[in-house]
Amino acid sequence: MIAIIDYDAGNIRSVEKAVKFLGRDCKVTSDGSEILSADHVILPGVGNFGDCMAHLRDRGLVDVIRKVQENDTPFLGICVGLQLIFNDSEESEGVEGLGLLPGHIIKFPERKDLKVPHMGWNSIRFPKAGRLFKGIEEGSFVYFVHSYYLKADDPSIVTATCEYGLNFDASVEKGNVFATQFHPEKSGETGLQILNNFLEI
Repeated sequence: MIAIIDYDAGNIRSVEKAVKFLGRDCKVTSDGSEILSADHVILPGVGNFGDCMAHLRDRGLVDVIRKVQENDTPFLGICVGLQLIFNDSEESEGVEGLGLLPGHIIKFPERKDLKVPHMGWNSIRFPKAGRLFKGIEEGSFVYFVHSYYLKADDPSIVTATCEYGLNFDASVEKGNVFATQFHPEKSGETGLQILNNFLEI
């Protein structure tokens, strides 16, 4: 069973729909025992970094997610789910993230030639081979909606980058932890292939 973590963030049902479209059994849940017994765990979401961390804490899910990492269960963060697994975000000063991987979430610069939020289709590049991108051509387009971007402390974990006013980290992988800033569930056939690649790990 695939557990999709429910913590009052947006877009969770879109991920559920995509996973079911791929023919996989999944459950949207905030129950720690269900999450820890799952074969794969997904942390999706759209929302404010600080609010999302508060929801995770209120539901007792911070330690559950850290246990998922310790148990080596394949884990995928999507959009704010990617941001939450790092140390902190300029969106919510003073709020600690999950700290599963080292890095920081930074606001896109305010420039006349740069529309923020970054919203729409952009191509991605692969600085190193990532298991999420098996069978995906470099330069493929995926769908983004975000005003903040990841700067990973360890470049070796970055498996996809995107150019939008600057070059930012669009996907990471380390051990059983995977994450994408873009929305695979909204990225057509390419996104479904990325999700399927995760579910086959």
